[in-house]
Amino acid sequence: MTPTPPPSAFTPRERRLIGRLRTPSEVQAYLNALRYNTEPGGATLRSFRRVIDVGAAHCFEAAMFACVVLEQHGYPPLVLSFESIDGLDHVMFAYRHDGRWGSVARSRDPGLHGRKPVFATPRALALSYVDAYVDYTGGVKGYAIADMRNVEGCNWRFSPRNVWKAEQYLLDYPHHKIRPSRARIARLRARYVSFREAHGIKPVDYERRDRWMPLPNEFRRAEGLPFAGPVWRARRISRDRNRAAGA
Repeated sequence: MTPTPPPSAFTPRERRLIGRLRTPSEVQAYLNALRYNTEPGGATLRSFRRVIDVGAAHCFEAAMFACVVLEQHGYPPLVLSFESIDGLDHVMFAYRHDGRWGSVARSRDPGLHGRKPVFATPRALALSYVDAYVDYTGGVKGYAIADMRNVEGCNWRFSPRNVWKAEQYLLDYPHHKIRPSRARIARLRARYVSFREAHGIKPVDYERRDRWMPLPNEFRRAEGLPFAGPVWRARRISRDRNRAAGA
């Protein structure tokens, strides 16, 4: 297990940023404002240091950033890893506060950002993402909580190169199965497709939005738009998924 780096391992710029971002909420706000990495020059999997240098991050890179920053404030560098039925997986930072679980994340999908620390178990936290993960092809099929300190042969904190071994560590990590009913997923998918066809943007009106962290401004246009019709209301239930990065 790799030890937590001392302050001397960071540049002055990095130390100032870490000193300013002391809580998961502050890290989430920083990532919300950060440019999203659409990988225009090809697939990337940047370390914490490279995220700061470039000023952009996709979901895996945002998770690495959050791990490093919050590790310096006493949080272990844990990630919540999702497996999707379409192979477009998702990764985020996971943490405990007063015995409850929450997360910090960046995504191209509004429902896959951070959650407040209100969940009793990692599974409960993972289940809060099931509805919002469903789009044209996606759907959660498994989750895992993994400790990035166990990654070998890869400096995911400071490397100037892509940290592919960190991705492989999560791809190989055993995931717990999640098996929502096919009928439920079909309803969720039909609801999603209907909204996208009607409005041309991704929905944000999911059940228990009060448990979500604030969203980036890019998703505010969907606020207040109706997402559920009468048939759905009768039984309400509770991706940045980067293809090359597995995030």
